[in-house]
Order: sequence, then C-alpha cells, then structure tokens
Amino acid sequence: MLHTAVSCWQPLLGLALVAVFVGSTLACPSRCECSAQSRSVICHRKRYNAIPDGVPIETRILDLSKNRVQAVNPDDFAAYPHIEELDLSGNIIAYVEPGAFNSLYSLHSLSLKSNRIKLLSLGVFSGLSNLTNLDISDNKVVILVDYMFQDLRNLRSLEVGDNELVYISHRAFSGLLSLESLTLERCNLTVVPTDALSHLHNLVRLHMRYLSISSLHPYSFKKLFHLRHLEIDNWPSLDLFAANSLHGLNLTTLSVTNTNLSFFPYQALRHLPYLTHLNLSYSRIRTVEGGLLQDLVQLRELRLAGSQLVSIEPYAFQGMRWLRSLNVSHNRLDTLERGVFHAPETLQVLLINNNPLVCDCRLMWLQQRRHSISFGDIQPECSTPEGIHGRPFKEFKETLLSYYVTCTKPKIRENRTQMVSVEEGQSARLHCNAEGAPLPTIFWVTPRRKHLTNRSHGRVTVHNNGSLDIKAAEVQDDGVYMCVASNTAGNDTLMVSLAVKSLGSLYANRTQHYTDTSNATANGTNLPNVTFGLDLKTILVSTAMGCFTFLGVVLFCFLLLFVWSRGKGKHKNNIDIEYVPRSKSNGTSAEEADQGAGPRRFNMKMI
Repeated sequence: MLHTAVSCWQPLLGLALVAVFVGSTLACPSRCECSAQSRSVICHRKRYNAIPDGVPIETRILDLSKNRVQAVNPDDFAAYPHIEELDLSGNIIAYVEPGAFNSLYSLHSLSLKSNRIKLLSLGVFSGLSNLTNLDISDNKVVILVDYMFQDLRNLRSLEVGDNELVYISHRAFSGLLSLESLTLERCNLTVVPTDALSHLHNLVRLHMRYLSISSLHPYSFKKLFHLRHLEIDNWPSLDLFAANSLHGLNLTTLSVTNTNLSFFPYQALRHLPYLTHLNLSYSRIRTVEGGLLQDLVQLRELRLAGSQLVSIEPYAFQGMRWLRSLNVSHNRLDTLERGVFHAPETLQVLLINNNPLVCDCRLMWLQQRRHSISFGDIQPECSTPEGIHGRPFKEFKETLLSYYVTCTKPKIRENRTQMVSVEEGQSARLHCNAEGAPLPTIFWVTPRRKHLTNRSHGRVTVHNNGSLDIKAAEVQDDGVYMCVASNTAGNDTLMVSLAVKSLGSLYANRTQHYTDTSNATANGTNLPNVTFGLDLKTILVSTAMGCFTFLGVVLFCFLLLFVWSRGKGKHKNNIDIEYVPRSKSNGTSAEEADQGAGPRRFNMKMI
C-alpha cells in the first residue's frame, strides 16, 4: 500500500515542481528564452549590460553570450547556486573580481571566451571545486600566474588559446590534478612551457597550435606520464626536433603539421614504441630514408600529405607490420615501390593522388592490387608514359598494363675499366653514367667494401649524375672502385682503378739542387752553381757504408785488446820511446830548426 501511495505521489510532486518553475518563468527576463524542462535561460545576443533581473533561482543553464557585460562581481550570481552551465562568452568583460563565482557550487562548465580580460587574479576561480570545463580563450591575458587554477581539482578540460600570453609561470597549472585536455594556441609563447606542463601528471591530450616556437628542446614534455595525444599545428618556425625532445612520453597519436621541418625526425620518434597514428603533413620533408623507422612497430596510420616528398626509399617502413593507411597525396613522388613496405599485403588505404607518377614496372604491384586497395575519393593518375597519361588506376586493363608498364635494365655508358692516377693531395673524379627505365640509382663500392650513396661522405661525394669525387686524395684511397647502376629491372657495374702517388716517393725521386753562394772570385763574380744528385739509393748506400766503417773500428779495438791480453806478462811494463819533433814551417829559420830538433825520449808504462 505504501509503495502504491508513493507511486501515486511521484507524478504529483513532479507536476508541482514544474508548476513552481513555470510560475517563476512568468518573470523570465525580457527578450530571453526560458525552458522549464531543461531549466535553462537563454539570453544570447540581447544587448544586456549586466546580469538581467528575473532569472529564476532554479536555473541550471544560463547563457549570457554576445551581450555587453563589462565586469563580473561576487554579487552577480549569489542568488543562483544551482547553475551548472554558465556562458559569458562574447561580451566585453575586462575584469573578473576574485570570488565572483564563489556561490556557484554546482557549476560544471564556465566559458569566458572572447572577452577583454587582461589579468586573472588569484581567487577568481575559488569555490569552483566541481568545475570540469573552463574556456578562457580569445582574451588579452598576458601571463598565467602561479596557483591561479589551484582550486579546480576536478577540472577536466582547459582552453587557454588565442590570448596574448608571453609567459606561463612554473606553478600556474599547480592543483589541476584531474586535467585531461589542455589547448594552448594563438599566443606569443616562443618556448614550450615545460616546467608548467610538468604539473599535469594526468594530462591525456595536449593541443598546441599557431605558436612561434622554432625548436623542440630535449625533454620538452617531461613528467607527462599519461599523455597519449599530442598535436603540434601551425608552428611555421619549427625546423628542429631534438633527439630526446619526446623522451618519456607514451604517445599513441602524434600530429606535427604545417611546420618548417625539412628532415624526418627519426631520432625523436625512436622513443615512441606505442605510436599508432603519425601525421607529419604539410612540411618540407623531401625523403623518407630506408630502415630508420623500425622502432614504430605498432604504427597503423601515417600521413605525409602536402609535403615536398621526392622519394620514399626501399625498406623505409621496415618493421611496420601493422601499417594499414598511408597518405602521401600532393607530393612530388614518381613512384612507390613494393619494397618500401614491411608487409604490403596488409595495406588497406593508400592516398597517392596528385603526384607525378611514372607508371612503369615499379608500380605493377599497385596496379595489380588496384581493386583491393582504397584510393579515397580521388583516383591516382599516371603522368607517364604518354599512352596512359591522365588515366585513373581503376580504368587500366590488363592489356594496357602488359604493354605500357615495363622497365629497361640499366646500362652504363662507356662501360670499360677506367684508370685514374693522381698525386697525393689532389682531387680525383671517377665517372659513371647510366641509362635505363626507370632511371637507375647509382652507388659506389670502395676498395674496402664501403657503400657510398648519393650524398656527401666527408671527403667523398657521390653526385646526382653518378660521378664520385674525392677531395685531397690520400694513399689509402688507392684501389679499385666499383660503380653499380640499379633499377627494378636489374643492374650494371663498372670498375675504376684509382692510383694515388705518395708525395714521399715523388720527393725521393726528384733531384735536389743546392747553390754555394759563399765562394766568389777576386773580382766579385760568383762561381758556377754546383749540383749534387741525392736520391734514395744514394742515401741508403751512404748509411750502409757508415755503419760498416763504425763496425770495423769496433772490431779492430776488440782485436787489439785481445792480442794485448794474450801477451801480458811476457814483456816489460815500461817502454822507452825516442822521437824527433817535427820542424815548424811558420817562418822559423832553418838554423833554429836544426838547433831545437834534437831527439827526445819519454817513458810509457803498460797497465
């Protein structure tokens, strides 16, 4: 009986509440639209200068957008504790007094978008402990001060874009323990506010658009352990991705679009093994090199649309066994070979329209799968050969494929062994020019089995025409080089022998000239130059003769000592020696010489 009575009273209570609210709506603000069912008051674009009178106390949704409200004071909403959604966007609010929303305990969504607020002081958002969505974008805020959001512990989404922000203090986001989505866009930030972002440990989505940041420094997004989606869009100055700029992130989606990047950020992406969606569209990237994306094992979708791609090298997507969708439309690609993919049979969507495709045998695999792969809304077309120019892929018949989609094996012009000889320090050029369809790629194999492709390798450069340049040749560059011209149809080779003459041997074989300028005739004229021939053989012979002379003297001394030791004791120890002094010829007379030239004697004792 009690249950039946309660069931009977419930409709009556509901009708009573509706009646009360309907009764209150009799005083609905003029020009506004009030709904009893949703308990909403819509005063959009009604030219109000302040909060209008007559707003029902039970109101849950209050829309005051596009009016002329200039300020928000604490008394404005004191009588409406049940408001859950408040829209103040599009007014001319220049100041929000601290504590203005203190009475809105039930508020879940607050929009202050498109006003004239320059500074949000501490305490503006106090009391909004249940707020989940806050939009303060499109204002004139210059700085976000410390702890300005500290009371918003349940906030899930924050929009801060389109302001005049020049600085975000390190603790500005302190207290946002539940924030999952943050948008920073159209402001004057020149660096990523790394320290401020590091307080957002539960952030899942970060959108950073239209900023003047030119580079991502190492560990730009540290401590964002739960970040899964990162969007970087319209950073026209961004041209550098540091190798560790994304280190510590576990992203599944990364979008870096409309930037000045000219190189694929291989090193920065190595730390993202869980990445499933990657978008690098609208950049200046020209090449995707082979074998450098092997760490992206879970990637499913890759977008490189609207860039300046000229080539995607074989094995570029090696390791991406789950790649399902590839968008390389609006580029400069002439082909997309099967060897680019790790598992080409898993590819489901390929957007390759608006490329100057050369429909030869490199695209045969794609022509054969033209009915099982989705090319999107715009079919790819061939730029050459002439017979199928401009025809969509799906219109090709098998007879056309077998006739037009062909290749020619490479052939090196003047294919005969070359001999190149240079002196040490000089530059050497090895020529290798090949023809074929498609145009062959050329690489060189050095005498030490090192592969040189079409780029600079220190002193060695391989040019687009196949020539190999060696600057300041060294002796170790000597040997046989092999040129390999290769395309899909096959390859051709050429041997070039390089001889580098050492400067040491050249100098040794040259005649050295010496001139003695100290000798002169009595009348001051110089004597003729004296020429000495000095070569390596002469030096070696002279050195050998000097060594033999020295060894002979040493042996003679040992022999003399040996003979003396054998005769020791058999002779007297004292020896008398008599000698006649030599006459001097320095002007002394003959008589004086004879007088002083008598024999002299001295005694020598043998030890």
